[in-house]
Amino acid sequence: MSVIIQGSQLRTVNFGTKVDKAAATVPQNALSSLFTVSGGRVIVTGIIGEVTTVIGGTTPSAKLVANPAVGTDSDITTAVAITADPVGNFYGVSTVGGALAVLEAVAPFPQEPFVLRAGTLDLHVSAADATGAIKWSLFYVPLDDGASVVAA
Repeated sequence: MSVIIQGSQLRTVNFGTKVDKAAATVPQNALSSLFTVSGGRVIVTGIIGEVTTVIGGTTPSAKLVANPAVGTDSDITTAVAITADPVGNFYGVSTVGGALAVLEAVAPFPQEPFVLRAGTLDLHVSAADATGAIKWSLFYVPLDDGASVVAA
């Protein structure tokens, strides 16, 4: 039997365009851009991080931050400890303004959608000695014609 609609097509119809960011070392007491929004506003329908190298350091905490090209940074999530999170742990946004969701086997999805303006979506990790790596996937739908997202 042939498949008429592919899995990737169903994913796009249900959650929007998927953008992947390759695994990268977590920032040390700093912000690091995950994704760049350009051309207008987008509706983020979900974001998932997955630990690819164990998180280490002196009690690092992580949060997601909207960094618009015009205006002031806004925390999307509040910081949560990620110390010693193992490979395979998931991060997500269950509620905008709530704590970064940290789960071992599952991630909240679909999530509460939120709107980003042109600029970047950043990860902030608090420890100056933080180590480890996370890969990220973001799903979005353009709110403004011509708006798009790419991995930073």
